[in-house]
Amino acid sequence: MHYEKLQAVVLSTMDYGESDRIVSLFTLEHGRIKAFARAARNSRKRFGPSLEPFARIEASVHLKEGLSTLQQAELQSLHTAIRGDLQRIALALYSCELLETLTPEAAPLPRLFRLVVCWLDHLENGELRGEDRRFFEINLLNILGYRPEIENCSRCGSRYLASGAIMQPQGELVCPLCGRSGTRIGEETLETLGRCLRSGSFGRISFTPQVLAEAGKILDCCLAYQAGKKFKSLDFLCQVEP
Repeated sequence: MHYEKLQAVVLSTMDYGESDRIVSLFTLEHGRIKAFARAARNSRKRFGPSLEPFARIEASVHLKEGLSTLQQAELQSLHTAIRGDLQRIALALYSCELLETLTPEAAPLPRLFRLVVCWLDHLENGELRGEDRRFFEINLLNILGYRPEIENCSRCGSRYLASGAIMQPQGELVCPLCGRSGTRIGEETLETLGRCLRSGSFGRISFTPQVLAEAGKILDCCLAYQAGKKFKSLDFLCQVEP
């Protein structure tokens, strides 16, 4: 066991006993970890409001394999503007569930941590557009090594032409010769997703309604396939999205 101060985003908490909590954190230094926070439900001095979902904190942690110990949490941002809007809350909770479900435990992913911080800052301060959620998802899948093949057929390796790609039920993209049945995905959608991977900021890539619909089909399928289940937070998100 050793002590560290970690930059972290709170993913979720679970009450334990009468006053303790088990906290899931996504950290810059060690990726996703779980930590035991003794008396967290009673100690305003050590924790205050800092263990709310999607809060950004500096966590003082005794690290060990399995369940670490959270000694103290210093709040850096509660993201109060997000908490005042149902759609922003839903997107933030959905993002936390993606991280909790898809990331390996105790595996540093600094690029993904920076993406999450930028995404939460955008939800806090930026204009809310449908394509921003898809921008986050394709970049998350790319960092984790799960993104669909948007340039070349995943089976024969040939480049997609103007006819675009064919999406298989699990989200796999193939050329029309390798997949004669499935959902057709247009060339513009593939190119737009490619631009999302080359852009460094939210809000710079615009989607047409057709591209947004097709990108949503691909990303929803890929994420569900990688998770092996439906995300619980999607129901809430679908209720509040326009």
